[in-house]
Amino acid sequence: MSRIFLLGSYGESLLNFRGPLIEAMIAAGHDVLAAAPDLDATTRTQLSALGATPVDAPMNRTGTNPIADIATMLRLRKIIRETKPDFVLTYTIKPNIWGGLAARSLGIRSAAMITGLGYAFAEDDAASVKQQAVGALARKLYAAAARHHSKLIFQNPDDMRDFERAGCLDNPAKVVFTAGSGVDVAKLLPSPFPQKPLFLMVARLLVAKGVREYAEAAAQVKRDHPDWEFRLVGWRDEGPDAVPAAEIKSWAVQGLDYRGPSNDVAGELAEASIYVLPSYREGTPRSVLEAMACGRPVITTNAPGCRETLRDGETGFLVPVRDVDTLANRMRDLGADSDLRARMGAAGRAFAEERFDVTKVNEKLLHDLGLA
Repeated sequence: MSRIFLLGSYGESLLNFRGPLIEAMIAAGHDVLAAAPDLDATTRTQLSALGATPVDAPMNRTGTNPIADIATMLRLRKIIRETKPDFVLTYTIKPNIWGGLAARSLGIRSAAMITGLGYAFAEDDAASVKQQAVGALARKLYAAAARHHSKLIFQNPDDMRDFERAGCLDNPAKVVFTAGSGVDVAKLLPSPFPQKPLFLMVARLLVAKGVREYAEAAAQVKRDHPDWEFRLVGWRDEGPDAVPAAEIKSWAVQGLDYRGPSNDVAGELAEASIYVLPSYREGTPRSVLEAMACGRPVITTNAPGCRETLRDGETGFLVPVRDVDTLANRMRDLGADSDLRARMGAAGRAFAEERFDVTKVNEKLLHDLGLA
């Protein structure tokens, strides 16, 4: 049995994205310390109910102040030293970097789940000087942390190649692949389609998620089909890639219904006909897996992480990144054909069961980490 320190950057993600993994680790006989910043009482109670020990790990998830981040690493080092884990398992960029460096300083074995590379690795000529500087620093720090991690868990081969190209991968033998964080196909079940087309996107409101492209495509299609509905669900981010609040507000005039964040993605999907995610790149987009599990056809991009989540023309459609016109045309195709929606939705459900079942995903991950 191991004492595992699981570190994320957002408290609710420990439940929403890692809850089944926590349960699997505990079922395998491990003691799990579930750590993230700002754990509220509800999250702490739910983590305890899973059998984990909640640990508050202060961290500014979106900050870019290097002095503050060094202070974060020192605080993490103190917390890890005091809780005495045998193994540190991290996910998302800041925990992967600062949790990895803290573990290295204490001589504790660690592994990082690289759930997506984000704008720090994006080749974007339009990026600001600040974004370019932050990206360059993040890559250097990632390389330093990755040298210590015993395993680097990627969700798609494009991320691994870009990580290696950036000089962050010192030993390819460390690489493990996983089908994202999986999806609970026993809980997320298909439901009847609504009578009229309703398009849904669920994402943080970041430029790189393709939120602008979705809003523009929705406005195009809405002009042709004023009775069709277009929804956007997600929370505003404060990072350098965040979409300004004024811009989000302006989309309502064009017919896009922004509903804010939601803790009931299954409920949102049950009301939708078609799921859309025009992201620039992902690790493995969980929302696409949830949409397929719920029997909804998907339109996403032919981009790293996204292209692996569907079978083009069978479970949905792939469109080029930043191509609003093609996105709008595919939305029209699915909106106009209820038989196509039903056929692709059923195929997506079968694909989710085959490849992304969370039980199978976590069994493989624990085996690859030597924790089975």
